[in-house]
Amino acid sequence: MKLAYFLKDSALQLHPGVLGLLADLGAAGFDVYPAGSERDILPDTDMLLSFGGDGTYLSAASMALKAGLPVLGVNFGRLGFLSENKPEDIVPALSTGAYSVQRRGMVKAEGWCLADGPCIALNEICVMRDGPAMLGIDVSIDGMPLPTYWADGLIVATSSGSTAYSLSVGGPICLPDSQVMVLAPVSPHNLNVRPLIIPDSSRLEVSFHSRESVVRLTADNRYFTLPADSRLSVSAVPGAHGRVVLQGASFIEALRSRLHWGSDVRNNR
Repeated sequence: MKLAYFLKDSALQLHPGVLGLLADLGAAGFDVYPAGSERDILPDTDMLLSFGGDGTYLSAASMALKAGLPVLGVNFGRLGFLSENKPEDIVPALSTGAYSVQRRGMVKAEGWCLADGPCIALNEICVMRDGPAMLGIDVSIDGMPLPTYWADGLIVATSSGSTAYSLSVGGPICLPDSQVMVLAPVSPHNLNVRPLIIPDSSRLEVSFHSRESVVRLTADNRYFTLPADSRLSVSAVPGAHGRVVLQGASFIEALRSRLHWGSDVRNNR
């Protein structure tokens, strides 16, 4: 099996855990090589390993999309919802085939203002104000207009992204195989404006009311500045991302361990 690996933090190049894992993979007969971008991906590569945290995984997901590869996250970071796997579990799982490839949806923003083509993200597309004044965001779902969002911004998250930025602004947690998108306003002016779950078959049209000349757009960990008169079309890309899941992995257990879901200090005395 031919494996590419990607790490964004150069300090990890000499990390004992990284060096040890690479040595173990080589000893187990895997052909392993580094890749800094999609241009470095060699023919017949089977998988891209992401060494780091969730931010590194998001960059790896963008690389893998262009190369048509699944991604296996190896946790050398902190929280690790996407990079959830321990380094010591990788060689045994790959050697015995104790893994599967789970298809995850992504989200895409298109518009004349995006000169380099569509922005595709695994977690979320987010539009934000650029100055101190709140931003008005007009959204229609399949041609049906919603009330204008007056807020700092608006997140359009995938089910994978429901545990990321969307969660921090009060959005719901969605199981990874849920075929939905989440619209979550950031600091809305009207407190009765709540996050909205919509089918991933929906198509959104987005435009703005701004006192500034520009608005900001992020696609996971990438940043763009757009003219305030931009119009965006946002839609899901079902099953676009291949995520390597080791046997025995559990999203619910990840919620328990990473978010301490269900823990109660009264029961820990």
